[in-house]
Amino acid sequence: MTNMKICWMILLLAIASASCNKMLEEDLVSNVNDEFYNTPAGFSAAVNGGYVAMRSFYSTERGMTLSVFGTDTYTNGSDGDFKFANQYTSQLDGRYSHLRELWNATYQAINTANAAIDRADAIPGLDSAVKRTGVGEARFCRAHYHFLLMQLFGPVPLQLHENKEIKTEAHRDSVPDIYNAVIADLRYASQNLPVSPEFGRASKPAAEHLLARVYLTRASSPARQAADYDSAAKYAQGVISNYSFSLLPDVGQVWAQGKENNAETVWAVQYTTDALYNSNDNNASRFFLMQYDILAGMKRDLANGTPWKRFRPTPFLLDTLYAERVHDTRYEKFFTTVWKANVATSKLKVGDTSVYMPGHNVSDGEIASKPYLLVPPRNYTEVLYPSLNKFADALRPDNQASGVRPFIAFRLAEDYLIAAEALMMKGDNTTAANLVNTLRMRAARVGLTPDETNAHREAMKITPAQLNIDFILDERGRELVGEQLRWFDLVRTGKLLERVRAHNHPQASVNILPKHMRRPIPQDQIDRVSNPQDFPQNTGY
Repeated sequence: MTNMKICWMILLLAIASASCNKMLEEDLVSNVNDEFYNTPAGFSAAVNGGYVAMRSFYSTERGMTLSVFGTDTYTNGSDGDFKFANQYTSQLDGRYSHLRELWNATYQAINTANAAIDRADAIPGLDSAVKRTGVGEARFCRAHYHFLLMQLFGPVPLQLHENKEIKTEAHRDSVPDIYNAVIADLRYASQNLPVSPEFGRASKPAAEHLLARVYLTRASSPARQAADYDSAAKYAQGVISNYSFSLLPDVGQVWAQGKENNAETVWAVQYTTDALYNSNDNNASRFFLMQYDILAGMKRDLANGTPWKRFRPTPFLLDTLYAERVHDTRYEKFFTTVWKANVATSKLKVGDTSVYMPGHNVSDGEIASKPYLLVPPRNYTEVLYPSLNKFADALRPDNQASGVRPFIAFRLAEDYLIAAEALMMKGDNTTAANLVNTLRMRAARVGLTPDETNAHREAMKITPAQLNIDFILDERGRELVGEQLRWFDLVRTGKLLERVRAHNHPQASVNILPKHMRRPIPQDQIDRVSNPQDFPQNTGY
């Protein structure tokens, strides 16, 4: 990698001695030299250090802005310095700090993973099982980072060996080559990782889940191979069928705090309260909240969260994707629409309803008649809107602190949707519809009687004829809302421009251009290379 102005080994010492998460029982090492990484303890430190950049992307403002913003489901709220990422204005260029930070963090972590991979065979006394699993974890991380970078930027430098010296040249490898390397890494990981490791570590099913996602993404790209949809379906169905995962009966419990290690979680990124390890904070709980704390009867508290008003749901998400609320419970499970007073007023006691968003329009007379604030959709603003609650964190130490909740990066529901899409693209709409129906019926309302419950479940079913790529995207929007997949889904399916222009207006629709199907290469990376003619900026930036 060419983006180091100082010796790579100094960075390696800093990064590799940091751990993935508090569950990994890491041993801290100080005053080490390069030879330490040629020992079993150093190998373990390097493997753990390979996970570090996951916390640069998942559950951070950086990662959320790059994956949730600027889509058909989320637009900007009133606050934040990065509205331009949603609005696709001229500020979205190579100087954008989120891109620079993610680029540097992921390549540093790739180099750390490469140190473990390259040195493993020569480490004396390294247990063979430890080596096999450790290399599998490192290759999982390396594949994950390369895949993420490629989705964002297109051709990027493919780094498959540890860099031990300063280099001044860099080259952008082809997308087909990157896909081949990512798939090779994930196949190795799937063959060598355990099925049920410590929570937070890469596993065989996690590698297979990511393989399914990679194959599905390549299948609709210029690098496509004939068997890509078959492979995507095979790996996704394998995760569904071959392990102990299962859909939770209550979709609202998937993201329940303290229960992230549940039967639906395939792999999660972990955080810790230890400042030495927590290189990046879990901030997701802040970004999706409306400004409740300026309203009558309300003050900011931990239960309701810190409302930073960054990401606001589009009308398309609320009024179209979640239009059906009689049988489908996902809107009421995933969104907070009622706030209870935590400060007494002349009209409200503590515990009374302070704010209610019914999700449908009501008359001005009804609004005026209520002692609380009644907010129909026509009165939503950049500070007042239903708030996604998947990432709520009432266990933060105070309102200023970030959280340490695990972030569920891969979950079983996505495997159903990946398999359904792949099979649909192969022409098997019947099996695809069955997979979608399993997921939809899980979200059906529970009635007062078994017959009523069954009626709700039956109403949630679709027919094979209803399936097309737009329905799949809609279903992914309903199920996976906020889970850092939407921008990638729209790019992957070639729907980003169409859907943003139709549904994210006027904030994004007036500015988005074909060039926005890729992100700009960080300018500081281009500035560092001695061969800029071989390292061009993406077209249009």
